[in-house]
Amino acid sequence: MSRAFVKEDSGAEALPERPVSANRNLVTRRGLALIEAEIARQRAALAAAGAGGERDAAARASRELRYWSARRASAEPVDPPPRGQAITFGMAVMLEDEHGKRRSFRIVGEDEAEPKEGRIAWVSPVARALVGKWIGDEIDLPAGTMEIVAVDPAPEAD
Repeated sequence: MSRAFVKEDSGAEALPERPVSANRNLVTRRGLALIEAEIARQRAALAAAGAGGERDAAARASRELRYWSARRASAEPVDPPPRGQAITFGMAVMLEDEHGKRRSFRIVGEDEAEPKEGRIAWVSPVARALVGKWIGDEIDLPAGTMEIVAVDPAPEAD
């Protein structure tokens, strides 16, 4: 068969869709801004790839744009209450172990979670252990038991 009638496979068509979480898409205001910035970035990448005739780059940007557009469409912005008696989504929590070592976490949406930066997804085991607790309560973590010593309900600054 002549190669003239065979569609060339650049690999662009083989890109799998990014999986979308089945959980509610709770986001902080910061998280919503990050999603919108990513949509803008992927639109620019798609335009640049299209102008340059880069099919693989266009396919990647298109896939990312579909993912982030879906995440934006399902986003549920949640602001933590200004005060409270229970830890909820969006709050920052300071924990202390028996040796005085402290760790800080902020409970955020799945797409904005960065555990190394202290931002944990609301569906993570640590976040689930924290929700509903307050200062003075203890939680058991893989690293040991820790006490909640401070809670900050203020939204994270951009």
